Amino acid sequence: MARFIMKFGGSSVATVEHIRAAAGVVARKQREGHEVVVVLSAMGDTTDELLARAHAISTRPRPRELDMLLSSGEQVSISLMAMALREQGLEARSWLGHQVRIRTDSVHAKARIEAVETAGLEADLAAGVIPVVAGFQGVDRDDQVTTLGRGGSDTTGVALAAALGADECQILTDVDGVYTTDPRMVPRARRLSRVTFEEMLELSSLGSRVLQIRSVQFAGKYNVPVRVLHNSGEGEGTLISYEEPDVEAPVVSGIAFSRDEAQVTITGVPDRPGNGYAILNRVSESHIIVDMIVMNAPRAGVVDFSFSVPREEYDQAMELVRTAAVDIDAGEVLGSANVAKISVVGVGMRSHAGVATTMFEVLAREGINVRMVSTSEIKISVLIEEKYLELGVRSLHEAFGLDREPDPAK
Repeated sequence: MARFIMKFGGSSVATVEHIRAAAGVVARKQREGHEVVVVLSAMGDTTDELLARAHAISTRPRPRELDMLLSSGEQVSISLMAMALREQGLEARSWLGHQVRIRTDSVHAKARIEAVETAGLEADLAAGVIPVVAGFQGVDRDDQVTTLGRGGSDTTGVALAAALGADECQILTDVDGVYTTDPRMVPRARRLSRVTFEEMLELSSLGSRVLQIRSVQFAGKYNVPVRVLHNSGEGEGTLISYEEPDVEAPVVSGIAFSRDEAQVTITGVPDRPGNGYAILNRVSESHIIVDMIVMNAPRAGVVDFSFSVPREEYDQAMELVRTAAVDIDAGEVLGSANVAKISVVGVGMRSHAGVATTMFEVLAREGINVRMVSTSEIKISVLIEEKYLELGVRSLHEAFGLDREPDPAK
């Protein structure tokens, strides 16, 4: 007997029929003799609809009230799932985040899980009851409802798996695993049988929407095996775990991309200590995430300073940087929201040279200019004009042989 966390996303519980189908998948797993805890998102587009209603009432709703509103979506889905499981002849009980006592910090809309109380869930499991837990939500030390940010149900699932010592956290969604890139852009993209936590962390942070990045961080920290499966429960999906030391990793495992990018540049920044901090501190204090950063070599006592931010926060970032530019006596502030990011990812890059050379050769051959670059041990990311995004992804996917099945003999 194994213990599984089964997390279903919004598209998997979008209608009553979807919930019945998901209940059938859960029932099958329990009847195989396993213990199951279910984690659910809100039904379909419920969260977006609630958010739209909030902004129809207020242009700037208070974060506390917004969390109270958005957390209501999961209450509907978990209660319906518990009913559906009972119709399958199984005992089930729904649990809201504050009932489980999923403890978080007090940052509304982006709360981080600090602890999970498991006594109630363990009692249910011991009695043969299937706990159905609301994802995306928790409660802070003052018993205020908090939410975990977009995709936060993934993090709830992984956190419960860690706290309950589950054998696996299964993320059931409308795709059957993690692919070498988005199959909608590259039809020959392949499903990967397994990826490492490091690779998945990079893919998630670089634009892959399969898993929330914080859920991957949590899984890696607590060594929780995560499997991405189709919501039918069929197939092997993709296992995300630590790298097997006896397996030769492919040089490049996948191509990630993101359209959610914008570039900000300040020209004529005086070349003196503290100016970089003066610029970025204003941005980070507004909780805007800075990704790529480039500063050219000094000339005539000044430098140009560029960085990228999420596109939805571009206008705010430009406003903040214009103020900073005046304070430090810099030059013009320029920017563009018509950029995109492409990244090649693979743990095999640690032991293989030439990946950057191939990447830049392919982009040059296609006439794609690189505006910014960032690297880590297992990824190379470039910022390019958005109009070249599909061409760049398809060309790199082919150049690194990702459209071909790996040769098991090698």
